[in-house]
Amino acid sequence: MNDMKFALQMEHDGERYYREQASLIKNKGIRSVCLLLADEEKHHGELLEKKFGSKLGTLSDTDALAQAKNVFHGLSAIKVDGVEKASQLDFYRIASEKEKESIELYTKYLAHAKSDEEKQLFEFLIRQETHHYEILEAFVAFVKRPEDWVENAEFGIREDY
Repeated sequence: MNDMKFALQMEHDGERYYREQASLIKNKGIRSVCLLLADEEKHHGELLEKKFGSKLGTLSDTDALAQAKNVFHGLSAIKVDGVEKASQLDFYRIASEKEKESIELYTKYLAHAKSDEEKQLFEFLIRQETHHYEILEAFVAFVKRPEDWVENAEFGIREDY
């Protein structure tokens, strides 16, 4: 059950992180994505509280939980080494990596789930985070495509997008 408490904290941190990014970013497209992701993280936190709220308040942290790495904890504005201002592509890549780390963490928690209810919740969270990851990866491909596209559009076989 400590996994649930940690997952709840991670969802709160994710919401806070994406809202902070939205307030810092001037690009309306990226800001919209940040707010969408923040709302999703908020929804996940509400689900955890609704399912396990009374149990979460009575838990005490273990040493392992206290030392565990939350994928959003301590993150500041998106920064890329050697670049003063991160690009749209940088943002999507970094956000995608954070979602991937969330998937890995929830997969680990799923393996240690003690009840069917916990398993169902972690399976749901994995599906949700996977969906976020896939969306962000699609944004990466969409934004990166013009940089990679060197073929004459009149000739050649291209994949649809």
